[in-house]
Amino acid sequence: MESFKDKVVLLTGASEGIGRALALALAPLGCKLLLSARNESRLSSLVDEVLLAGAEAAAFAADVSDAAQCQSLIQACVERFGRLDILINNAGMTMWSRFDELAELEILERLMRVNYLAPAYLTHAALPHLKASQGQVVLVASIAGLTGVPTRSGYAASKHAAIGFFDSLRIELVQDKVAVTVICPDFVVSEIHKRALDGQGKALGKSPMQEAKIITAAECAQLMLPVIAKRKRFYITSWRGRVGRWLRLIAPSLIDRTARRAIASGH
Repeated sequence: MESFKDKVVLLTGASEGIGRALALALAPLGCKLLLSARNESRLSSLVDEVLLAGAEAAAFAADVSDAAQCQSLIQACVERFGRLDILINNAGMTMWSRFDELAELEILERLMRVNYLAPAYLTHAALPHLKASQGQVVLVASIAGLTGVPTRSGYAASKHAAIGFFDSLRIELVQDKVAVTVICPDFVVSEIHKRALDGQGKALGKSPMQEAKIITAAECAQLMLPVIAKRKRFYITSWRGRVGRWLRLIAPSLIDRTARRAIASGH
C-alpha cells in the first residue's frame, strides 16, 4: 500500500492485541512508527520486531489518559521524525459486569478517561501537526459504540462518546483537509478481555470469550489497513455489525436479543 510509504504514524495501545498486530502489519509498508503504551518491556520487544520487518520505529511509554503525557508523546514524535501524518488512537480498556453489580463506580470514570478523553487529549495535541501535513486521525472504536451491550455499559458509553466526538471533529476539519476515520471492530482475540474489570474493579485474569470463534488481532489489523489507507470515514469489521446497525432502526428489540446472546455465548 503505497499510501503508507514515508508516512509518520503514531500508534497508541501498541504493546498488545490489535495495536501490536497493526504495528506489525504496518511495518513492511515503508512508514515510520512511533509506538506507545504503558508497558515499556513489551514496547521494546515490539520495536525490535518492527525493525526486523524493515520499518523505522521508536517507542515512547505513556499513559494517554493524562493530558500532559499526551503533549509529551506528540512532542516526542515530532522531535524524532519531524512530522506527524497519521495518529491512530487505539489504546483502550473494558469492563465485564452488570451495572447493578458494580461496586466501584470509579470504573466508569476510568473507562471514560481511557476510551474517550485520552483520544480527545491526544488528538488536540496532534492537530497542529496533522493540519500541517493534511494528515489523518484514526479512532479504533467498537461496535459497542453503536448499540447497547449488557455487562459492558460503561465501555459502551465511552465508545459512544468517542464516536460522537470524532464524528463532530470530522465536520470541523473538512477545510483543513485532515481526514477522520472511525473503525468499529467486533469481538477480537485480545488482551483487553483478560484485563476487563469486574464489578469490584479487579482484572478478570482470563478471557470470557470463546476465542476460537472470534477473529484474531492480526486478521482485524488486515481489515483495518485498507480503510486507513483510503482515508475512509467509517468502517465496521463484521457483517453482523453492519447489518445490526441498520436493523437497530427498524427492529431494536431484535438487536437487544442479539447482544444478549453474543455476551452469553462469548462470541
